[in-house]
Amino acid sequence: MGLGYKEASHFLRNIGLGEEFAILDRHILRNLARLKVIPEVPVSITKKRYLEIEEKLRRFAADIGIPMAELDLLFWSKETGWIFK
Repeated sequence: MGLGYKEASHFLRNIGLGEEFAILDRHILRNLARLKVIPEVPVSITKKRYLEIEEKLRRFAADIGIPMAELDLLFWSKETGWIFK
């Protein structure tokens, strides 16, 4: 209670339990839209939509052979110019 999916995913990653959870911020969503994993960047995300996009990201990551946490960092660093979060 009190945490959204993105914040909960950040928390779980930070304590070592969230490698398979997506952190769907605008950087990740923009890259997923560019790569046609999702049709467009949603204006808002419901619980159902978040989980649908997370599953699409999970499958995409598996298809290209890059773990989700590393793909997340790759997308984030591409957008921000920073390697470390």
